[in-house]
Amino acid sequence: MAYSDTHSKVIGYLLWIFGFMGAHRFYYGKPWTGTLWFFTLGLLFIGWIVDLFLIPKMDREAGHRFRSGPINFNLTWVLLTFLGIFGAHRLYMGKWITAILYFFTGGLLLLGVLYDYWTLNEQISEKNMQRSW
Repeated sequence: MAYSDTHSKVIGYLLWIFGFMGAHRFYYGKPWTGTLWFFTLGLLFIGWIVDLFLIPKMDREAGHRFRSGPINFNLTWVLLTFLGIFGAHRLYMGKWITAILYFFTGGLLLLGVLYDYWTLNEQISEKNMQRSW
């Protein structure tokens, strides 16, 4: 797949500020290490500091891995991060039923929000592929 600038380094670095909780790693599509960072405080802050220099590489990898299109990765991630329990990111992606469900259940008691942290990049790529036909 060709490179497309799906993610923003600015948002990556802003999330890096909270990176000891894995936020930037989830954003760049690395849920396993994001979870590891979450439970170990960024590998006791050492991995978090190293990631300061790895963000440009993670950004390039995300550009090769995920599909750009009408659904904006950055906006969707901001909606998930700040309004995820209300389903705002799902509403933006056109997933009306689960958006309403999230709204009334607090993001399915936060389990749905956690699921979305793990899979949001793939969900957006899939939607972008459907809409580009």
